[in-house]
Amino acid sequence: MSKNVSPAVMKRLMQFQRDEITGSILYQYIAGKQKNEHDKRVLSDIANAEYNHYEVWKEYTGQDVKPRKFKIALFKLISFLLGYTFTIKYMDKAEEAGINGLHSIEKEIPEAKAILADEEEHEAKLMDMLDEERLHYVGAMVLGLNDALVELTGTLAGLTFALASTRLVALSGIITGISATLSMAASNYLAEKADGNANALKSSLYTGVAYVITVVLMVMPYLFLPNSLYIAAFGIMLGVVICIILVFNYYLSIAQGLPFLKRFGEMALISLGVAFISFIIGLVAKRIIGVDLS
Repeated sequence: MSKNVSPAVMKRLMQFQRDEITGSILYQYIAGKQKNEHDKRVLSDIANAEYNHYEVWKEYTGQDVKPRKFKIALFKLISFLLGYTFTIKYMDKAEEAGINGLHSIEKEIPEAKAILADEEEHEAKLMDMLDEERLHYVGAMVLGLNDALVELTGTLAGLTFALASTRLVALSGIITGISATLSMAASNYLAEKADGNANALKSSLYTGVAYVITVVLMVMPYLFLPNSLYIAAFGIMLGVVICIILVFNYYLSIAQGLPFLKRFGEMALISLGVAFISFIIGLVAKRIIGVDLS
């Protein structure tokens, strides 16, 4: 049986109830993926607390509500692709609006204050817990990603207007990209080894993987568009570059709390600046050397 509250608060409580059962399922899922027993216990405790909150709201609404199935599926996918640290911090960021909503009903709902205290305690525990291995290698990923963006953006820009052929540009880009990937990964390994890093090989693998993924994404427009549409391929490639920079910096802004706009602006400016300079060099070199492949 539901308790007497205003219709506006009842609507809000239904949303809280759905969010709590959804959060409980997600935290329990992430807990099940943990190898560290302490982390598993912390996440399981939070999942149980979220379910208890659900039960509190149920006393007011007088009914069960279904979890947000799409959100659960989406966050499971995000957890698989980007790791549990990003997923938990993203969930925490998404819950900020709900926490603000709790403040607005404290006077009418006595339990809201206790639930707010629980949420703050959960956040503190999560921040102490989060220490995902892949985040130790962010520097290696930044090295591979940034080098690939700068080097290959310039290379593809210069070749696009020098060769005027998507097939030739794609071939050149693939050869350059693979060679640069191996070179960068090897250089990173030797540098980390010289610094006494016991995980030098793993660091070099993160660098190489970040590099080769970037290469593949940037060369794809030239592989799929007709040979004569090299300008369109170049435009799409620049769009891909912006998307890569956007996604990666958004990931870092959530997972490590780094400033998004500043880092995004810096990487975009450098990559597009190199592309513009290389574009000019390609045109000048084509005119001076007198290469005409048409």
